[in-house]
Amino acid sequence: MLIGTILQSKGTGVATVPPHATVSELLARLAELNIGAVVVSEDGLSIAGIVSERDVVRRLNEHGGALLAMPVSSIMTAEVRTCGPDANVEDLRRTMTNHRIRHVPVVRDGKLAGIVSIGDVVKTSIQELESEKEALVGYING
Repeated sequence: MLIGTILQSKGTGVATVPPHATVSELLARLAELNIGAVVVSEDGLSIAGIVSERDVVRRLNEHGGALLAMPVSSIMTAEVRTCGPDANVEDLRRTMTNHRIRHVPVVRDGKLAGIVSIGDVVKTSIQELESEKEALVGYING
C-alpha cells in the first residue's frame, strides 16, 4: 500500500505554525487540535521544521518556564524526514521505527501535501493483515 492511500482516507490537512510562534502558542495549537506534532512553516507549503510534544518536554527540562516565551524555531527539528505519496507504507513503517519518528510530512512537487503518523501506518498495516487473514480463511473454507 502507498502513503497516498492513507492520505485519501484521512485527508491532506496539515497543522502548521510559523517559526516565530512562541512555544506557548504551539502548545495551544496542539491542545486545540488534539494532536502531537505540527509542521513549522512560514507559508503552509514549505517545511522549516517539525515540533512535537516530546520536543517541548525535553526542552522544558533545560529551560524551565522561560521556554514558553521562546520561538518554536529554537526547539524544532530542522532536518525533517519526509516522504512522497508514492512511498510504500511498509518501508515508511520501518523508517519510523528505526529512527524513532512518530510524524512524517508528505511532500509532493516540493510542497507540503499531508502528514502521516505512526498510528496511521500501524492502522493501515493492521487492516492489510486483517484482509489477508480473511482471504486465507475464505480460501481454506471455500
